[in-house]
Amino acid sequence: MRFKVPIMMAAAVFASVNVATLAAQKQNDEALLHVRETVWRAWFDGDTTMLAKLVPRETIVISGGEEKWKKQADVIRGAVQFHAAGGKLIRLEFPRTEVQHFGNVAIVWSSYELETEVAGKRSPESGRVTEMFVWRHRQWSNPGWHTDSTK
Repeated sequence: MRFKVPIMMAAAVFASVNVATLAAQKQNDEALLHVRETVWRAWFDGDTTMLAKLVPRETIVISGGEEKWKKQADVIRGAVQFHAAGGKLIRLEFPRTEVQHFGNVAIVWSSYELETEVAGKRSPESGRVTEMFVWRHRQWSNPGWHTDSTK
């Protein structure tokens, strides 16, 4: 009986630490997914300041159907060109998302659906994306992703 109380107390402490860790992780994931959406919307809005802040120089981007891998400058240039052509994001959704954490690195696995409009023509697109995020300087950055389009 004497050992039951310390064991039960230790179990309660362990459980409360795990609950607190899960709650912190969920809150951290919300912040992470907010940054992810900010990166996408910044690209479609041609927001080069936000892209430069969240997409570091060492970024590598691989897009399905494109031979050339992109770096930060290519990402920013593409955003400027899309915006200069009058491109608009009409809809952006992530129907399924899973997050894995490895220390200061998070991998975000998602399906996406979006619709854009350029010169009055709307274009739907859907696919999958694997995105890497790194926690540094007290914020998430997005140094790489790989997309494949299904439509």
